[in-house]
Amino acid sequence: MSAKVTLVDYGIGNIYSVRRALETAGADVLLTGLPADIEAAERLVLPGVGAFADCMAGLRERGLIEPLLHYAATGRPLLGICVGMQMLATVSEEFGEHAGLGLVPGRVAAVPSVGTEGQALKIPHTGWTALRQPPGVNWQCSPLADTREGESVYVVHSYAMQPVDPAHRLADCEYGGQRICAAVRRDRIFGCQFHPEKSGPAGLRMLARFLVC
Repeated sequence: MSAKVTLVDYGIGNIYSVRRALETAGADVLLTGLPADIEAAERLVLPGVGAFADCMAGLRERGLIEPLLHYAATGRPLLGICVGMQMLATVSEEFGEHAGLGLVPGRVAAVPSVGTEGQALKIPHTGWTALRQPPGVNWQCSPLADTREGESVYVVHSYAMQPVDPAHRLADCEYGGQRICAAVRRDRIFGCQFHPEKSGPAGLRMLARFLVC
């Protein structure tokens, strides 16, 4: 039997490519923007592209913030993708300060534009990047459980989350010699700054693992 996944539709995001990837990974996907569907979900995916404030406004205008918070409080699995991960944070610094969902305490700050050796870095950070395990962190019981250290995923971002608690930092990537948070985990709340739906077989394995988290 296919795992049932509810994909949040709030008028913003790469929802159709995410839907196709989830279905390829074995999910039975419900694409919806109805609060009742969000609260009743078995597994929930929150996508996002563009500006943080616009994404939060899309959720707010559709009355989806409280249902998302209620869902998360039940301990059922939640996966945020790209800006969907950033919205899990407490606040974002993108174009001023904007409150997030507060599910993973932390700030969303600009990706450094200068590397550790003083070199200028292109922003947004775009392309394939290798995933690294932060010290003391393992990927068991997470969407990265079948991922190898150093395996590459696809990113497009100018901002990234900085979790308050290092234990919530599930994976990093490097840009210009600096470590950037690439994935987070707090209990059964997960987020990935990269796009699993654009990351080939590695991304599909992550989505398939999410279906059994």
